[in-house]
Amino acid sequence: MLIRGSVRLPGDLELVAEEFGEGWSFVQSGDSHWLDKEIRARGWHFIWIAEALLRTGVGKIEQKATASALKVALRRVSERFNAAQVGHFEVSKYPGFFLARVKIYPYQIQQSATLLVSDDPVPLLMPPLAKAVAISSNQVTPAA
Repeated sequence: MLIRGSVRLPGDLELVAEEFGEGWSFVQSGDSHWLDKEIRARGWHFIWIAEALLRTGVGKIEQKATASALKVALRRVSERFNAAQVGHFEVSKYPGFFLARVKIYPYQIQQSATLLVSDDPVPLLMPPLAKAVAISSNQVTPAA
């Protein structure tokens, strides 16, 4: 698990974390299941609602490629989410470089059960088939 440096936690919950960069830290105290249990035991909420982010990174060594992919993915996590879980990563070796793919899941840690959203409009992504159906159902056919 990774948490943003500015994350507000329940009063007595102390995490052992190591700074990663980009304003994020690795939680060394436990995994997402442990963190979820600890947060809920204190009456707070650990919310996952966003789609996973899949990003890639390149490096001359495996660790650099993985760190690069993770940094790119974390930059894409919306500011309204204050935690992220690494769901999957894979590294491929090519002549002269490594390519890493990282999938992360954004989370929100908060006291309220209601997900707080900023005043900014949030675009809803619509799959192409649903968009085509929505457009065709809104078209008026001329009377015969």
